[in-house]
Amino acid sequence: MDSSQQINNPADISVIVIYFVVVLAVGLWAMLSTNRGTVGGFFLAGRSMVWWPIGASLFASNIGSGHFVGLAGTGAAAGIATGGFEWNALIFVVVLGWLFVPIYIKAGVVTMPEYLKKRFGGRRIQMYLSVLSLLLYIFTKISADIFSGAIFIQIAMGLNLYLAIIILLGITGLYTITGGLAAVIYTDTLQTIIMLVGSIILTGFAFSKVGGYEAFMEKYMNAIPSNTSYGNITIDPKCYTPRADSFHIFRDPITGDLPWPGLTFGLSILALWYWCTDQVIVQRCLSAKNMSHVKAGCVMCGYLKLLPMFLMVMPGMISRILYTDTVACVVPSECEKYCGTKVGCSNVAYPKMVVDLMPNGLRGLMLSVMLASLMSSLTSIFNSASTLFTMDIYTKIRSRATERELMLAGRLFILALIGVSIAWVPVVQSAQSGQLFDYIQSITSYLGPPIAAVFLLAIFCKRVNEEGAFWGLVIGLVIGLVRMIAEFAYGTGSCVNPSNCPKIICGIHYLYFAIILFGICTIIILGVSLITKPIPDVHLYRLCWSLRNSKEERIDLDANEKIEEPESNDDVSEQGDEEQGCCKKAYNWFCGLDQKKGPKLSKEEQEAIQKKLTDTSERPIWRNVVNINGIILLTVAVFCHAFFA
Repeated sequence: MDSSQQINNPADISVIVIYFVVVLAVGLWAMLSTNRGTVGGFFLAGRSMVWWPIGASLFASNIGSGHFVGLAGTGAAAGIATGGFEWNALIFVVVLGWLFVPIYIKAGVVTMPEYLKKRFGGRRIQMYLSVLSLLLYIFTKISADIFSGAIFIQIAMGLNLYLAIIILLGITGLYTITGGLAAVIYTDTLQTIIMLVGSIILTGFAFSKVGGYEAFMEKYMNAIPSNTSYGNITIDPKCYTPRADSFHIFRDPITGDLPWPGLTFGLSILALWYWCTDQVIVQRCLSAKNMSHVKAGCVMCGYLKLLPMFLMVMPGMISRILYTDTVACVVPSECEKYCGTKVGCSNVAYPKMVVDLMPNGLRGLMLSVMLASLMSSLTSIFNSASTLFTMDIYTKIRSRATERELMLAGRLFILALIGVSIAWVPVVQSAQSGQLFDYIQSITSYLGPPIAAVFLLAIFCKRVNEEGAFWGLVIGLVIGLVRMIAEFAYGTGSCVNPSNCPKIICGIHYLYFAIILFGICTIIILGVSLITKPIPDVHLYRLCWSLRNSKEERIDLDANEKIEEPESNDDVSEQGDEEQGCCKKAYNWFCGLDQKKGPKLSKEEQEAIQKKLTDTSERPIWRNVVNINGIILLTVAVFCHAFFA
């Protein structure tokens, strides 16, 4: 790559430096002004957030650099249908804010496995879910994000992939470990603004370069690479000609690459799992001041989700027009020369445009945005993963752990996660079958549906019990893993060298597979629940939809195995500050452990606080405002799908 395109001019470098200084400053400000010394403060931002940072943070933790690389890449390869993945979310943010969050708040939970534990009792479901969520984080979110961020740094700076990754993770880990959730939410908000501005500018440059929307549609259909044969093999034209249905979201149910029943129903199952039961997303909503703020945040996130089609998918397609030979390469040796992998180079579509089209200074801003979106995704995931680990796994191993020990365990766990993630990058590098976004979605389709089924039935069907939920999850996981392992063992192949995986296993489109898996799990959960004994209502008040407004006192299923009160470490803090050395004080401040303990609360005060935390009442005027906005959002969603169908 020619050095003129690399980031080595003073304008770009100074923009990147200023950017990171601002982000660290925002992180430090959030860290000083919020209470991170308690578990509730570090992990739930003290339930004090208003709607706009929540909306921005939901959007930012969802859109990582994996989206910029993956959506643009799949757009370049196959047209606008991937935008449907984003628009599906418009419907599910409403489902989240109106149906799921009220139940979670009334249940008074911090993590999703904790909800299932209250709802079903027993420990095995909670452990299963915590471990599976951590696996999904490592396989899909963390590794894909790190990989796509690294592609960016590699193209922009010409650094070695691993060096780039280590620098990146260093900065990210630093402010998650120190700041807790409030720092994450505020920095997310800042990054969302910059991400949107940067990508809008790039979209403007891209459209002016191809000559407007009409010209874009025409030129995309003719973006065919010049080199289509190697040795004496001529490649089948369907491998490099843009699809005839490139500009339709809904495609043929049998021959389409994203068949419409899959996009409508299969994707809804994945969206249900991701938007309504995923720790990263729900944790944002649980930190809201009250229910109206949750709903307003969800609506705001929904409107923001309209943008990726125009800011990522279409620029990716334009990239194919501008750099046809690179982005649309089909000859394996050529592809390897351009981007180091034989299956195809569609992943470089977006980074290449950033580096080639943006003027100095703006290019630096755009790169910092990519790193920012990567960091915001990673910080959200690190924060949520450490919450899952400390609250759901660590407290089982050490039931009498002090609050201080829990905070430290969470921070050490983040370091361990970073190590595992770096080790997994080479696998993503070789497994990215040309399209990163498909890799993420397909793994989700194999592992997500059982969880979606369990949460949906747990909330809306009170007859479901622990045995049903557990066997549904386990059998679902086995079926999903069989498909996932087979696909990795045989490789997904590419159009030029198709994979030789048996049709019966890999022949079913992954979105259809999600529908089938969801169906099987639902039948097992209901079947097993109906032949075993039901859970009495006294354990279910305010945990499922039909009993959401009951006022009776709930006897938690886990009431008899309550964890002993963590030992208070008053005796430690009694030793006055004068006995702590400077290093110790600085270390305590850095980790948020030095914050003075409040006076011990009486039983009435604790109950009052608990009541505030589980309160879902809204003022009628605001309730109507957010309801009307929710309805408008759903109408917009239907219109967009119809317009591009």
